[in-house]
Amino acid sequence: MTTVISLGGSIVAPDGVDTEFLASFRRLLRERIQLHHERFVLVVGGGGPARRYQQAYRELNSDADNETADWIGIRATWLNAELVRAVFGPDCTQAVVTNPYEADPGAGDAVVVAAGWKPGFSTDFDAVVLAERFGADSVLNLSNIEQVYSADPKLDPHATPLERMNWEKFRKLVGDDWNPGANAPFDPVASRRAAELGLKVVVAAGRNLENLAEILSGGEYHGTTIGPE
Repeated sequence: MTTVISLGGSIVAPDGVDTEFLASFRRLLRERIQLHHERFVLVVGGGGPARRYQQAYRELNSDADNETADWIGIRATWLNAELVRAVFGPDCTQAVVTNPYEADPGAGDAVVVAAGWKPGFSTDFDAVVLAERFGADSVLNLSNIEQVYSADPKLDPHATPLERMNWEKFRKLVGDDWNPGANAPFDPVASRRAAELGLKVVVAAGRNLENLAEILSGGEYHGTTIGPE
């Protein structure tokens, strides 16, 4: 069984590196690997460093463009992903995947780590492509967002958290366009592709590892499940 996890950079490196989280996250996944022979594909985001560097670029350039901002964010994901790959040591011996279409599902490692690919696509999109390539039927999207709301709770005081929603409703919520540094629960381009593939996406708080254990075990969990119906 292969589980694809889109691991938000805001969990790995909100400001500095969260070593306590990484140690606990590694322990949980290694237990699953040893006890259940599971395999994990981890797609790591850029987090705080990506947004800070993108912001600096925009502040220093009146003609800043999205493609350059995207490349800055992508390079931040490479740094975070290289750290995560190294943290898993012998469980992840192959290089960080930077093109999801070139990932090798036949490689023997228990953990595969991927990072950003190219402008116009987020690590959420990479996770969807990797789920297709590795034969996974779902993506776990772990970030600093616990659940998807009916509207942006920062703008709408009446917004309510949702436990389930279909792709049609979710795509109306997030729109169609990808913007570098955007903080949507799951990005619009990735959402369109996931809907086409009939994938399920679970949005949950990344630091709640007890909750993650429940998700992996098929138990009851706190989050939002987005799917075909």
